Amino acid sequence: MKTITAALLLTATLTASASHPVSDLLDRIAGDGTSDRFVIKQTDSPVDYFEITAIDGKPAIIGNNPVNIAAGLNWYLKYYTGNHVSWNNLTISLPTDTLPIPTVSERHTSPSSDRYYLNYCTHSYSMPFWDWERWEKEIDWMALHGINMPLAMTGIDVVWKNTLTRLGYNQDEIDAFIAGPAFQAWWLMNNLEGWGGPNSEQWYADREELQKQILARMDELGMKPVLPGYSGMVPHDADQRLGVTTSGKGGWNGFTRPAFLMTTDPRFDEIADIYYEELAKLYGQAKYYSMDPFHEGGSKEGVDLTQAGGIIAAAMKRANPEAVWVVQGWTENPRPELLDGVKPGDIVVLDLASEIRPQWGDPQSPSPYERPDGYNPHDWMYCMLLNFGGNVGLHGRMDAVINGYYKALDSKYAPQLKGVGLTMEGIENNPVMYELLSELPWRSEKFDKEAWLKDYITARYGSFNEDAYKGWLGLASTIYNCPLGSLQQGTTESVFCARPSRKVWQVSSWSKMKPYYEPADIIEAAKTFALSADDQALRDNPNYVYDLVDITRQALSEKGRLTYQAMIADIEAGDKQAFTDHAADFLALIDMQDELLGTLPDFGIGRWINTARDLAPSPAEEDLFEENARLLVTTWGPRNASEQGKLRDYAHREWNGLLRDFYRPRWEAWIDREIAIMDGEQPDEIDFYSIDEKWVKDRRKYPDVSGAAPIPTAQKAVKLIDGL
Repeated sequence: MKTITAALLLTATLTASASHPVSDLLDRIAGDGTSDRFVIKQTDSPVDYFEITAIDGKPAIIGNNPVNIAAGLNWYLKYYTGNHVSWNNLTISLPTDTLPIPTVSERHTSPSSDRYYLNYCTHSYSMPFWDWERWEKEIDWMALHGINMPLAMTGIDVVWKNTLTRLGYNQDEIDAFIAGPAFQAWWLMNNLEGWGGPNSEQWYADREELQKQILARMDELGMKPVLPGYSGMVPHDADQRLGVTTSGKGGWNGFTRPAFLMTTDPRFDEIADIYYEELAKLYGQAKYYSMDPFHEGGSKEGVDLTQAGGIIAAAMKRANPEAVWVVQGWTENPRPELLDGVKPGDIVVLDLASEIRPQWGDPQSPSPYERPDGYNPHDWMYCMLLNFGGNVGLHGRMDAVINGYYKALDSKYAPQLKGVGLTMEGIENNPVMYELLSELPWRSEKFDKEAWLKDYITARYGSFNEDAYKGWLGLASTIYNCPLGSLQQGTTESVFCARPSRKVWQVSSWSKMKPYYEPADIIEAAKTFALSADDQALRDNPNYVYDLVDITRQALSEKGRLTYQAMIADIEAGDKQAFTDHAADFLALIDMQDELLGTLPDFGIGRWINTARDLAPSPAEEDLFEENARLLVTTWGPRNASEQGKLRDYAHREWNGLLRDFYRPRWEAWIDREIAIMDGEQPDEIDFYSIDEKWVKDRRKYPDVSGAAPIPTAQKAVKLIDGL
């Protein structure tokens, strides 16, 4: 049987040519023929390393496998040529005359043999509507950032369709179980059934083809994809439908969740084996299988966790005796009792949010889920979650990430530390933090964030600018320095995206926001950064333009929060005129934000919706896919899940189009109501869900970009902030 994670048979030294996967990668990101200007060499070494040197008058990148060579290439591109491959800029332009030739060899080794990437949620919050062209670019990004262990869950719905068919389910029953394109993450994590569907036969065929392309490219680059395994999920009515014993049925935030098939049931092994057979038929055998039983409140009623852990692992081992179980270390899961049932070496735990609430054994951890012995004696990985819901906003814990990683390397748990992981819920944002985490495994000594930032912006923008650096230093000491001890989940959410009330603080119900910086400091840092816009060398750099828009966006949000606070003070003082004036300022800030974000496709609802419609296999499915896209970033579910389940606005996005047509009408309705109250009226409460649902059902078209120039628009925004 073909093994998707088999190492490429490249034990001899290979020189630059189209036959080496990194040469092909280089040609994809920089243009055909670019690889002829480099020497790419692969050696047979047990040590993970890359070396940057010169051979025959050309820059040479040497390493012991394709991913490590790609990481070395990325290092060269950043720190020798000033080219940063980023989500907003996935291709580069190298000098046409000569390339920088290293005068001294630079070698980096890594103690992290495994470098994990993606969260189940990422596949839904960022990737549900990607085609092969976009996936190909992302896999290149992964390789350049040293990723060799990505979660690959595309097309797993096909496995489940085939499995359920073998178990006797008809198409209507399958449609009621498998979720639609944007909601498959929570279906595969045993949280819900069927929402966002049904899916067509052509959809399943397309998913199968796409996953095979994804896995083939990952295999070519020597990655070891993580495929979803089987840990007991069955439809909620499987006890009646299949005559099996399941754990207590329950719900998840307003949705019916799948049942857990008791591992002691006589059919558990049968169903697990069918699942793994269907998985292998489609996509081959994997070294790693991801399984998260009892995720976020899954019922464990009547379950002997230790016994269950052993049975789940045994089913995986029947599929591949060399397989390793990958499990998310999130809240109380995996419980110690479950880990006790698995042999050391057969499971690796992703310490999912090491930068927020490390559970690996850090004695200073603020986690409410105490693990004094970490995951001992099992393997684990140091991970950064950072982003929740794909929300937009500057945010980070630079000191906590750096200090925590080197603390882990120096701890008694280091022997079981297998690597690092990027486990964000959403991508295509906050590139600085992901660049930082991906470099940690290649830096043998702890380093200074200020010095690192200077090198980072020089690499990202292609040249150094003092104002840009000062602006970044201001951000690094404030918004990017959320302290260890704060359990805030993700960015300080934009007040523009919140449901209006007199007590607005956070947007989603789950963010755990706490003030850790002054909004005025962010505004000042943004103004300083904007001074660099006069530097012509920077103005032509797409990474700089992206950062200018993003940093200015953050400043507008901070000004909006201050203006909202003034509005509340006006209400408390009974000053209608002041309230009206501040409300006009607030709406002007929303309008400015919408205008600014319309200048780049990275910050717009247009690309999100248009990509969804473009991926639809048939015209009949275009509206279904668009509804998936609109739902996910707004109400998330129907009224019950949105309101009582508190899922609304979890994946809110400070995006062009959404600001104008979704968030602004809510604020207008609230402002009008407050003015009516000041006039002595008694207006009805606002049914915000009805306002939100109207937009979800709408099918107005949005362009990818507005056509306005980003730099002048950002400068206009800075002037508005100053003028208010």
